[in-house]
Amino acid sequence: MSIITDNLAELKSILPDDKITLVAVTKTHPVEKIMELYETGQRDFGENRVQELLEKKDKLPADIRWHLIGHLQRNKVKFIAPFVYMIHSVDSLKLLEEINREAEKNGRIINCLLQVYVATEETKFGLDYNELVAILDSGDYKAMINIKLKGIMGMATMTDDEEQVHEEFALLKKIFDSVKSNYFAGDNEFRILSMGMSSDYRIAIEEGSTMLRLGSVIFGERHYIGEIDE
Repeated sequence: MSIITDNLAELKSILPDDKITLVAVTKTHPVEKIMELYETGQRDFGENRVQELLEKKDKLPADIRWHLIGHLQRNKVKFIAPFVYMIHSVDSLKLLEEINREAEKNGRIINCLLQVYVATEETKFGLDYNELVAILDSGDYKAMINIKLKGIMGMATMTDDEEQVHEEFALLKKIFDSVKSNYFAGDNEFRILSMGMSSDYRIAIEEGSTMLRLGSVIFGERHYIGEIDE
């Protein structure tokens, strides 16, 4: 076994059985490394940037479930709408409208997560609770038939203060529970709480995450100026 597959096996050994989906974040990593994970049965892969996702997609097996986890500009939705499995980073009604429009053009229903802002860093994107509720209450959202909201996503502050990370993830879980009970109580598909990256996934698991976005803990550390290592 390679270091990558060893890391994946070790990681899966500590995850609750069938309760958490692991999205392997492949940004900056070559197709060969992605295929190592694919050969183990991994099918959920995430990319931060549309361009990098497009460059890799056609070189890899068609049954990969691609997750767009990074900030998404509306003018780039059309490039991924034909195939993307899930968009994690929906942070405005206008973006949701664009996804719905492009999904309709492609005869698809695209899975989406609403990104919620709970961190203290201004560099992160996301909706606050009032903005989230405003979208769900809007007639525009209720008229959309080519998107499917599956849950919410969020990121904690990049800090060594574990108590702060616990509090932020606990808040995200509280928001998820509120939205679930008030808007999706009868929808069994609204069950995804996507939180937890390589630096804080253990805390995310403790606070109720159902989907982890992990890169460096699988592939090894790779740091770039101005980038967050998932």
